[in-house]
Amino acid sequence: MAAVYRVVGQPVTRAEGPDKVTGLSQYAADIARPGMLWGKVLRSPFPHAKILNIDASRASQLDGVQAVLTGADLPDRRVGRLLRDIPVLARDKVRFVGEKVVAVAAESPDLAEEALLLVDVEYEPLPSIFDPLEAMEDSAPTLHENMESYVGLPQPLSGINNVFARNAWSKGDIEQGFRESDLVFEHTFTAQLMHQAYIEPHACVVEVDDAGRVQIWANNKGPFMLREQLSAVWDLPKERILVNPCTIGGDFGGKGSFMDIPLCYYLALHSQRPVKMVMDYIQELMAGNPRHPAIITLKTGLKRDGRIWARQARTVFNSGAYGAFKPRVNLRGADHSGGPYNIPHVQIDSYMVYTNSVPCGHMRSPAKPQVGFAVESHMDMIAQEMGLDPYELRLRNILKPGDTSPIGEAWQDIRAEETLRQAAQAAGWGEPKKSANFGRGMAIADQTQGSGQSTATVSIGGSVAGSGDDSGQVTLFMSLWDTGTGASTIMRQVVAEALTVPVEDVRIVIRDTDAVDFESGPGGSRVTYTAGQAVLGAANELKERLSLLAAEYLSSPVELIRQGADGQFFVSGQPEKSLTLKEVAGRAVSATGQPLTGDMTHTSAPSEVTSYAAQVAEVEVDRDTGEVIVKKIYTVHDVGTILNPITHQGQIEGGLIQGLGYALMEEIISEEGQVSTLSLGDYKIPTMPDIPELETRLLEPSAGQAPYQTKGIGENSNIPVAGAIANAVYDAVGVRIMDLPITAEKVLKALKAQRGK
Repeated sequence: MAAVYRVVGQPVTRAEGPDKVTGLSQYAADIARPGMLWGKVLRSPFPHAKILNIDASRASQLDGVQAVLTGADLPDRRVGRLLRDIPVLARDKVRFVGEKVVAVAAESPDLAEEALLLVDVEYEPLPSIFDPLEAMEDSAPTLHENMESYVGLPQPLSGINNVFARNAWSKGDIEQGFRESDLVFEHTFTAQLMHQAYIEPHACVVEVDDAGRVQIWANNKGPFMLREQLSAVWDLPKERILVNPCTIGGDFGGKGSFMDIPLCYYLALHSQRPVKMVMDYIQELMAGNPRHPAIITLKTGLKRDGRIWARQARTVFNSGAYGAFKPRVNLRGADHSGGPYNIPHVQIDSYMVYTNSVPCGHMRSPAKPQVGFAVESHMDMIAQEMGLDPYELRLRNILKPGDTSPIGEAWQDIRAEETLRQAAQAAGWGEPKKSANFGRGMAIADQTQGSGQSTATVSIGGSVAGSGDDSGQVTLFMSLWDTGTGASTIMRQVVAEALTVPVEDVRIVIRDTDAVDFESGPGGSRVTYTAGQAVLGAANELKERLSLLAAEYLSSPVELIRQGADGQFFVSGQPEKSLTLKEVAGRAVSATGQPLTGDMTHTSAPSEVTSYAAQVAEVEVDRDTGEVIVKKIYTVHDVGTILNPITHQGQIEGGLIQGLGYALMEEIISEEGQVSTLSLGDYKIPTMPDIPELETRLLEPSAGQAPYQTKGIGENSNIPVAGAIANAVYDAVGVRIMDLPITAEKVLKALKAQRGK
């Protein structure tokens, strides 16, 4: 029988909602410091060029300009999340259109822009390379001549031109697998450059205080990792850097990078004033850290009965000019090139390649939407060639309990087949088509929970910010910054459930980087799995202390103390002997003058559970225009206990709609390194008319490894969408689009070619 909870599973609304919608929440761009200046940068107009000369004398003389910096004014150091390969300001050469060359700090944004117009830079253009496959050729220009000197460069070196990271995963014997295969299929797919499209662009404020300490306000979700990056590039002890919390206006993987912060510090240092820098969307789209384009080749051997016997995958990711924005340097999602299928022989090779394009970073479930599109399109193409139903081919090969994944992972409680069957059932798979140009397509993917470290303190009986006596108020202290996902609300629910108090009596205080040693922060679907364990542990420790005190006050052995559904402590068998939680806390605080607290630091191990998402898309295609209209998407999820159905469903639908944009329209268009989609008017994201009917089905909850047996939900709903839509388009009109996005122009071109044949 499923456990019954009081607060867990309830649709609790977000406490921060009123502040956000009324403008009280403080974002990084809202921060104002006394004497603050505005920082702006001059960016390269060339994708690859030597810097011959910079004349900033006229800008320096402009009244109100307090600092003008070039690369020559800064220490010769590079910055990065792990691979430190990007200079704070370009020194001898630039490697992409949009690279920072000169920075100014002035009394107003307009004055800073005016100063930049007075800077003269002389360039000598160099040969450029934009295609990652061409960049890997020996004849291509080498973009980083001293790559071997970079801190954080993966070892051993790849030995391939412009490839700074090479990763491989294997299982079985790939050569044997293909020898034993009866049929072999090979296809190549490409995926586009995509921006995270958060509403709030990157912003930061940096101030060097009177004690020489660097104070930072930034919309960065990983402040502790940021502090380490800044410590290295500035050559400052971490103790001299304080990152202050502020509200983050959306992330989707993109708010983990340092962006303008290293440069903003040098402007503050040279001007001796606080400095604010805010990117606009032109800068975001030409110089942010978008999702990687990819070229994915899949070669698959099968037995005649449809069993997949061998899979060789080659994934080439266009990293752009630098690798600094990736926390692991490589993209782990390439390891999913086998999909959720049972394959005895597998070889996966992944390459991170430098080109003269915008540097790429992380986006929701890094690399998996690219790989998922390829894997699930490839499955349908194989099925079509073999004369099999795509659903039947998947069922013959789907992972089952006891199987190991294509790279040898032994997951517990595999529910891939059940998820797939539910999706097919929901969509009426196999039923007659609804119209001549109607099609259905399916896809399936999985996402495990990431690991990390988190610390929490739960307190009762204290007051916060001079709010007075709050003997019944529970306060959760964390350095985990909510990126807009509702993480703070979930953590409050965990505390309320553990202590048997109303969730309204639990408040959360977000602390700065001085408060704890380290916090991994959001990312990789790890928040509830990692931070949730710390919160639950801290709450349980506090509950134990309260139980001991209740036993003392009620003159009872602690083993006889119980806590009722109303939160009251009572003696087993003597319910009249009781105290409320507030009374217990009040007595303790009166006696000691200090609140009662529980603390927990938790480091999570790699999860042994993965969660599956299967989707079926229904589309109609206009044969005269090529327009693809997505009519409905069914999405089925393998879930654990749901902590909050509102935020849970929000994550599913938000991810699905991002996947829809990826499948059909979103693309940063670049020609010879020049980005042309420089606004959200040109860079199309889905709006209400684009969103189809969505139907969600959830499997009966099974045991997850996060508190109260939950599972992650934040990333997997965006992975299968593009594959499902591509397969539906083929089912509708018989044309296969193998390069994202699936635009009307591509479909119409394919239809014309089809008619020509």
